[in-house]
Amino acid sequence: MIRYRLTLRIGVLLALAFATAGRADVAAAKRWIDKEFQPSTLSKDQQLKEMEWFINAAKPYRGMEINVLSETIPTHEYESKVLAKAFEEITGIKVNHQVLGEGEVVQAVQTQMQTNRNLYDGYINDSDLIGTHSRLQSAVNLTDWMAGEGKDVTLPPGTVLRIRLEQPLTVR
Repeated sequence: MIRYRLTLRIGVLLALAFATAGRADVAAAKRWIDKEFQPSTLSKDQQLKEMEWFINAAKPYRGMEINVLSETIPTHEYESKVLAKAFEEITGIKVNHQVLGEGEVVQAVQTQMQTNRNLYDGYINDSDLIGTHSRLQSAVNLTDWMAGEGKDVTLPPGTVLRIRLEQPLTVR
């Protein structure tokens, strides 16, 4: 249960901060803000302030490695190829982001839930598995969790990550 809660915290941090080898630092955040996180509705100073929050929230988890699974769609390919690297450089948490076909994702998630083996620390869920999560009592109310146990890794109220896309998202 402790590992589950720890990996859930990291998963939430991952979702909030973006999905990335190296040491966490402000210089890396500045590089990513300039190189990739533009355009944004936030100023670069506001973005840096948020990245500093993520760096501090990630301190207890630096050096950890987490495994994430997503379905093969352009958004998840971008997360895997670009944002996982940014996350690692900014937070010091290595992300192994595996992208598979929909059927393989469903099978892997069902296997994890049915065996209680931690294959992935985070995965993107869709409506195919909502009932299964509920029946196996493996769903967590994130609103309650973020207000309680996950508060330290939840972006403070009133702060929102915002990236304005002026053109379609492409995978590089």
